[in-house]
Amino acid sequence: MKIAVFGGSFNPVHKGHTGLAVTVKEKLELDRLIIVPAYVSPFKSGNGAAAPQQRLEMCRLAFEKIPCAEVSDIEICRGGASYTYLTLEELSETYRNDQLFFVTGADMFLSIHTWKYPERIFKRAAICGIPRNDCDSRQLEKQAAYLHTLGAETVILDVSVMTVSSTQVREAVRNGEDISAFVDDKVAAYIRNNGLYRQKPTC
Repeated sequence: MKIAVFGGSFNPVHKGHTGLAVTVKEKLELDRLIIVPAYVSPFKSGNGAAAPQQRLEMCRLAFEKIPCAEVSDIEICRGGASYTYLTLEELSETYRNDQLFFVTGADMFLSIHTWKYPERIFKRAAICGIPRNDCDSRQLEKQAAYLHTLGAETVILDVSVMTVSSTQVREAVRNGEDISAFVDDKVAAYIRNNGLYRQKPTC
């Protein structure tokens, strides 16, 4: 099978995430797409974040109607900082005879060689980069060439992504604005019913 792993903080998950998932599924002709919410991202402060179980549940609500997509609690159950090399090693044991892809945005694609044990990431999965609308594709191609020298397989997908961020959604909630254009209706209801993101984060 062809399986893609799509990780992130998902704080909260939004329509940009789900739309990207559908596009990647079609472009790579995936058999399975595994969504992996981080317990704690090594790259982001936990300040202002919903609890891990809350972000997990929002992901389940957002992806429940997408064929072949499943939400994994692998990093949340592990606890601590969520390192990609550990997740891919564990998943590669489960899917030993399958082809794994790791889906990442442009910024992460450009910095993945600086992550913890990148060689162990490259050994387990092909790295699938998604450009931003304002990202120079030549920059990604140059990075792909460099990653190849480190033993990585790469795929750069030319796709259109929705320009929305989790930060934008959180700020809209704090300002009492309608977020229905940004998140699934069930996710919006979950945020409202659980009082998430209403408080301004402290410095």
